[in-house]
Amino acid sequence: MPAAQQVPQQFVDSADGARIAVYEEGNPDGPTVVLVHGFPDSHVLWDGVVPMLAERFRIIRYDNRGVGMSAAPKPVSAYTMARYADDFAAVTASLSPGRPVHVLAHDWGSVGVWEYLSRPGAGDRVASFTSVSGPSHDQLVDYIFAGLRQPWRPRRFLRSISQVLRFTYMALFSIPVLAPLFLRLTLSIPALRRNAVDNIPDDKIHHSANLAADAARSVKVYPANYFRSFSRKRPVPVIDVPVQLIVNTDDPFVRPYGYDHTVRFVPRLWRRDIKAGHFSPMSHPQVMASAVHDFADLTEGKEPGRALLRAQIGRPRKEFGDTLVAITGAGSGIGRETAFAFAAGGAEVVVSDIDEASLKETVAQVTARGGVAHGYVLDVSDADAFEAFAERVSAEHGVPDILVNNAGIGHAGGFLDTPAGEFDRVMDINFGGVVNGCRSFARRLVERGTGGHIVNVASMASYAPSQSLSPYCSSKAATFMFSDCLRAELAVAGIGLTTICPGVINTNIIRSTRLSAPADKRGEVAGRQKELGTLFALRHYGPEKVAAAILSAVRKNKPIRPVAPEAYAFYGLSRVAPQALRSAARVRFI
Repeated sequence: MPAAQQVPQQFVDSADGARIAVYEEGNPDGPTVVLVHGFPDSHVLWDGVVPMLAERFRIIRYDNRGVGMSAAPKPVSAYTMARYADDFAAVTASLSPGRPVHVLAHDWGSVGVWEYLSRPGAGDRVASFTSVSGPSHDQLVDYIFAGLRQPWRPRRFLRSISQVLRFTYMALFSIPVLAPLFLRLTLSIPALRRNAVDNIPDDKIHHSANLAADAARSVKVYPANYFRSFSRKRPVPVIDVPVQLIVNTDDPFVRPYGYDHTVRFVPRLWRRDIKAGHFSPMSHPQVMASAVHDFADLTEGKEPGRALLRAQIGRPRKEFGDTLVAITGAGSGIGRETAFAFAAGGAEVVVSDIDEASLKETVAQVTARGGVAHGYVLDVSDADAFEAFAERVSAEHGVPDILVNNAGIGHAGGFLDTPAGEFDRVMDINFGGVVNGCRSFARRLVERGTGGHIVNVASMASYAPSQSLSPYCSSKAATFMFSDCLRAELAVAGIGLTTICPGVINTNIIRSTRLSAPADKRGEVAGRQKELGTLFALRHYGPEKVAAAILSAVRKNKPIRPVAPEAYAFYGLSRVAPQALRSAARVRFI
């Protein structure tokens, strides 16, 4: 629903006399943050962000010229970025004299702040700048022309052309009379206004009740800057302010590669890529607020968190450095080796297992190898316990960036010989544990808004049936299909999901597997189990290879990753000759 028109607390006169309507709220004693909107928005754009900043910050918002109760000068020249920079300078000088401000700006508002930061002394007025979908025109034009001058580098050349083509709508918005009329008509139609902001939920859309009129008046920003940006020739200034880019990877107008040259002109640069469209201040207000909080902490001398460290450009780190990884079933086998591998890659690991003694051994070995590990005893089949675990981990360490649902048990024997309770136990741990892990952590990853990755460890048995492994195959097949379904759901939030399908791996699962067999055949079955354990050991295909596959799959965002030659072979057969696997399932091997 459109927001009601607010009454500004005061007006500030800009350098050319234009009156700018200013709104102030939040903590009057806190550090000041200035929120600057773009086109076709008003200060209302930030309604979802303000509550997340209000307790700590003194918040200043203002309407750009031509919007809301701010003045709407008639000349097109009154809407250049130099004038936008004048407005920002006037507001900050009037409301925060002598105190540097933090800035969060979007779209044309961000472009105007970049213009302001190119002026002498601007660094003394701005403590930090968080830019969203509004690159510096100087930097972007430099990127485009640099690519166009290098046709022998096809990828670079085509990206420059693509970025230019994505700005052609600006030429249409530069047509006098027709552009304002078009915007006034289209943005007055609720369905068209709703469609303009992608698939953002209705309760997150923040538009002024005067959106259509505001857009019609302020559209002069396009003819004032579009052609001027490509014709103006001046050295690209170096920005001596900490700058944080929030890059929307689904933005149809400003592509992520358009920021590739930013680091050349901003010595102190951080970059966070999120899966979002152009209007991320509406769709991801929590990301905007967290970014401002993190940057303010940094300027106040506090230790930066993992997310900010990971975003810092030019900071040397290992592949998974500044990453938090949670791994279940990490007391031995695949889980333990995965903890070792991620820790070696620089990650901080949270490991859990139902066996406290083996869990402590994993933590001790990670620590001895120079890594950082935190251990928690956990029964993954207990949904309430898993939720409590997720809450505790998130509170003490933060939301994990990567979750590996690895905990599982084996079971062998025919279905008719397997007690109902034993079948349920296998399903509760192998499948239920994965569901519990995803339910507890995927929700938190979605709410955080910055992506992540989930790894669900299934098995070759998920697509290779066996009459001797009914509970086990069923649990792993359920995990496989559940993962396919959840992957589709989480993709929109930028969260990857990999299903790992190991083949015959030398772990203690054979030795710990429970057997269900008639009383007169238990001795024979136990002997066969021992023989299989010996064969697994002689093969020398250990859990460290599965761990390596997990890291590779996360790195490449692979949806399905068989591990071991037989796992690949059976996966191929399941696709081209499934009946062969059904026939092979009749063979009893234990």
